[in-house]
Amino acid sequence: MMKLLSLVAISFALLFSLTDFSGERPKHGESMLTIHIPDFRLIPTTGASGPESFVFDFSGEGPYTGLSDGRVVKWLANDSRWIDFAVTTLTREGCEGPHEHQQTEHVCGRPLGLAFEKSTGDLYIADAYMGLLKVSPKGGVANQMLDEPLRFTNGLDIDQRTGVVYFTDSSSVYQRRNYIGVMMSGDKTGRLMKYDPNTKQVTTLLSNLAFPNGVVVSQNGDYLLVVETAACRVLRYWLNDTSTSKSRDNYDIFAERLPGFPDNIKKSPRGGFWVGLNTKHSRLTKFAMSNSWLGRTALGLPVDWMKVHSVWAKYKGNGMALRLSEGSGVISEVFEGNNGNKWISISEVEERDGTLWVGSVNTPFAGMYKI
Repeated sequence: MMKLLSLVAISFALLFSLTDFSGERPKHGESMLTIHIPDFRLIPTTGASGPESFVFDFSGEGPYTGLSDGRVVKWLANDSRWIDFAVTTLTREGCEGPHEHQQTEHVCGRPLGLAFEKSTGDLYIADAYMGLLKVSPKGGVANQMLDEPLRFTNGLDIDQRTGVVYFTDSSSVYQRRNYIGVMMSGDKTGRLMKYDPNTKQVTTLLSNLAFPNGVVVSQNGDYLLVVETAACRVLRYWLNDTSTSKSRDNYDIFAERLPGFPDNIKKSPRGGFWVGLNTKHSRLTKFAMSNSWLGRTALGLPVDWMKVHSVWAKYKGNGMALRLSEGSGVISEVFEGNNGNKWISISEVEERDGTLWVGSVNTPFAGMYKI
């Protein structure tokens, strides 16, 4: 009995470590600027939650975002409302309406990463369950691009020079509705992949990654950046032979020891890259990351860790976003709410026309802030 109680106590400590109690702040960056947000606009996402990622089409309309019930919706700025644009599966019975979408997302789909292809106007979608999809500029039901089944498709970006799509498969063991298991188990079965629409070929660029998440092509197309969530770092994968990387695998570390668990990554028009941090670190998270056996032990207990984490996340908001410099990956800017206006989590920051669109996989709204 005492052993079981000890295991439960350790497990709860591990889970709660995913929520920050220390208020840790970034300590590096020569020109770090912290933005406190006393007042910004919240835009509810009607009927579902979790606007994880944003993208604008090449006419400047949008943004578009994916929601927890499997829809991709489009923001009409003139009307100040969202409209349905696409779905990632024809199976829609029981998907929409107010209920716990996490329980049905494996049936209804969960669109995460989004990117438009310039030459065709098609929207590519990384759906956690349905894989890599594409839908025409008119919207509708998206079509699957891959024959290979994927367990946890997550982030994507497109090299507009070649049309090649780069995307992540976060785990070959756990699905998105059990993503806490990826973090707690020390799973390293994730992959960085590419899809060439001309040849229809899929290639694995990097494997054995710890929860690969967001991916972005650099401004000049020389390299990719891919977020490794569980390792709290960003990797740089070189796409040409002019890199200074000496790694046999053609990649190096762009940024590491981030002050939380990074999610998506997007280019900033002011230079550099915005990285959303789902959760900031505490002393307990650091301890847990150094002792992965704790997580594996906790997963063996009869506890619904996803549910417990969801409840705690609602009351312990501590998301943050960082802008990393383009050359060195140094933190140059920080986005977070003040004490009375915290975010549960921040999945992504999309900067457009002097406005920051802030997404979170846990909230029923998107945030909009004028810089």
